[in-house]
Amino acid sequence: MINDELYKRHHVVQAIAILVVVIFVARLFALQIIDKSFRDKSDNISLVKQTIYPPRGLIYDRNGELLVYNQPIFEVMLVVRDMNKGEAPFDTLAFCRAMRIEREQFDRRMGEIRDKSKNPGYSQYRPQVFMTQLNSVDIAPLQQEIYKLPGVSIRKRTLRDYTYAAAAQVLGNIGEVSQKDIDNDSYYQSGDFSGRDGLERTYEKVLRGEKGMEVLMRDNRGCIQGHYENGALDRDPIAGDNITITLDIQLQLLAEELLQGKIGSAVAIEPSTGEILALASNPTWNPSLLIGRQRSANYRELLNDKTKPLMNCATQAQYSPGSTFKTVQSLVCLQEGGITPNTMYPCSGPGSSPIKCTHHHGSPVTLLGAIEQSCNPYYWQAFRDMLEKNGYGKDNENFRARYQLWVDDMRSFNLGRKFEDSDISEQSRGSVPTTDLYDKLYGKTGWRAMTIRSNSIGQGEVLVTPLQLCNMVATIANEGYYITPHLCKEDSFLEHKHMTAVEERYFPVVKAGMGRVMTNGTGRHYALPDGITSGGKTGTVQNSRGRDHAIFIGFAPLDDPKIAVAVVVENAGFGATWAAPIATLMMEQYLTGKITRTDLRYRIGTTVLNANVKSRK
Repeated sequence: MINDELYKRHHVVQAIAILVVVIFVARLFALQIIDKSFRDKSDNISLVKQTIYPPRGLIYDRNGELLVYNQPIFEVMLVVRDMNKGEAPFDTLAFCRAMRIEREQFDRRMGEIRDKSKNPGYSQYRPQVFMTQLNSVDIAPLQQEIYKLPGVSIRKRTLRDYTYAAAAQVLGNIGEVSQKDIDNDSYYQSGDFSGRDGLERTYEKVLRGEKGMEVLMRDNRGCIQGHYENGALDRDPIAGDNITITLDIQLQLLAEELLQGKIGSAVAIEPSTGEILALASNPTWNPSLLIGRQRSANYRELLNDKTKPLMNCATQAQYSPGSTFKTVQSLVCLQEGGITPNTMYPCSGPGSSPIKCTHHHGSPVTLLGAIEQSCNPYYWQAFRDMLEKNGYGKDNENFRARYQLWVDDMRSFNLGRKFEDSDISEQSRGSVPTTDLYDKLYGKTGWRAMTIRSNSIGQGEVLVTPLQLCNMVATIANEGYYITPHLCKEDSFLEHKHMTAVEERYFPVVKAGMGRVMTNGTGRHYALPDGITSGGKTGTVQNSRGRDHAIFIGFAPLDDPKIAVAVVVENAGFGATWAAPIATLMMEQYLTGKITRTDLRYRIGTTVLNANVKSRK
C-alpha cells in the first residue's frame, strides 16, 4: 500500500513538472512569436533602427520653372537609455552650450519626450527627436562636442525651400504630423513632416516618397558596431515624385504685385483645358516664413493677423457677383425663353423702378446693349418674365417650377457648389438660393419675382467665389462647357468635361456683348494693346460693411480664347477702376509675354487701398 501511494505521488509530480514545462514553452512562444513587443524590446536593446528620410518631390510650373526644392537640415536625436552609460554622468551643461539653449529648455523638452500623452511612441531604447530643422551653422558646435555626449546623434533630413516669394496659398507648407495623422497612416511616426495645406497636402503621397532604413548593431556598452548582417536588412529611401503644376509663375508674380496693398484675389484659367494659370490672393506671405525653426512663431503671427492671410481669398472668400452675373443671367433667360436676343425693355436711368439704373443710356435697349451698358432694369424685367412665363398658377407652383429651372441652370455652371473633382482642397461653396431657403424666409406662397429681384443683378442671396467666377467666364469663352479647374498638369483632367444646361447657340450673342463692353462700355479704357480683342464685364458690388467691391471678368482673344480672368478687389469702388486694369494687365502678360502699359502697371501695383495689409515679401 505504501509503495502504491508513493507510485501515485510520483505520477503527480511528473504531471506537475510536465505542466510547468508546457506553460513555460507556451509563454516563450507567446512572447517571441505571437507577441512581438517582447521581441521588439529585445531588438531595441541590441539593434538600432535609423530611418532614412527621402527627399520630397520637386514642384515645377507649367514652363519648367523650379518653384519648390529641398535643402539639407539636421535633427538632434537622443537615446535616453544610452545618455547615462558613460563613465561619467551625462554632461547636460555641455550639451546645452553646444545647442545654445538654457537648462530650463532642456528639462522642458526632455519632459515632453518622456510624456507618452505627447509622444506616444516614446521608448528609452529608441532615438527620440530632441530638436529639428537646424542648419549647418546651428549644428556645428554640437558636431565638435558630440564624442563626449553618449546617446546623442545627428540625423540629416531635407527641408522645403522656394525659388520665388509667391504662390504661398497654392503651394502650401510642410509641418509636423499630428497624432491623428499617425493613427490614420502607418507611414508616419512622431517627428515626421507632411503637407499641411495646398498642393503639398493634396499630393502628399506623391511627393513624400518612401522611407529607407539602416539597422545597426550595438554591444553591451551601447556602442555601434556596424550594420546588422552586413546591411542585409537595410533599405534605401525612394525620393518622392516631381510634379508639374499649371501655374505660370510669371503671371502669378504679376498678379500678386498688382494686388499689393489691397485685399482681394485674381484667378486666371486656360478655358480649353481648365488649367489654372494664376491663383493669387492678398494678403499673402513669403512661403519661406513657414520653414525652419521660426515656423511656429511665424504661423502664429499669420493666424492672429486680422486681415486673415492664411485664407485663400481666391477659393474661400464669397461675394455677390454684381453685374458680372448679368452674363450668365442673359444665358439662362435665353435658354428658358424669358427673352430672345432681340427682346427690348425700356430704361429710365436712375429714375427706374423697382430697380434703378446707375446711369442714363439709350432706351429701349436690346440684350447686346444691356450687356454693354450694364442696364439693371433690363435684367430685372428679363428675370421677371422668365420666372413668370407660365404665370403663377394655383399655390404658385408654376412660378416655383420656373425658379427651380433657374437654379438648376445656374448650378450647371458650378455656381453655388464646390468643384468636387478638382485638386483644390480649400474651397467655399458659394450660394444659389433654393426654393427651400425662400420658403423658410417668406412661406411657400409668400415670395415672387419682386421679392427676390436683387438676384436679377447678382446681389441678394447669390454668392460666388472668385474661382467660380473665373470658371463661369471660361465656360462662356468655351460656349457651353468647362473642364474642372485644377492645378496639377495632368492630361487626365481633360476627361473632367462638364456641359451646361444652356445650349451652345445662345453663347455668341453674350460673347459679342462682352466684346462691346471692352470697346464701347465700362471696360473701354483698358482694351488690350496690339489689336488683341477681348470680352469682359465689370461689376461694382454693394458691401454693407464699407466701400463697394470692385469685380471684373474677361477673356481674350475674343474669337479664340486662351485666357479667362476674374479679379475681385475688396472695398475699392468701381470695378472698371481697379479690377479691370489688373485683369487686362494679366491678359497682356500671358498673351504677349510682356507689359507695354508700364505706367498703368506702376499705378495699380503701388496704390495702397488697405493700409492694414502688411507686405511679407
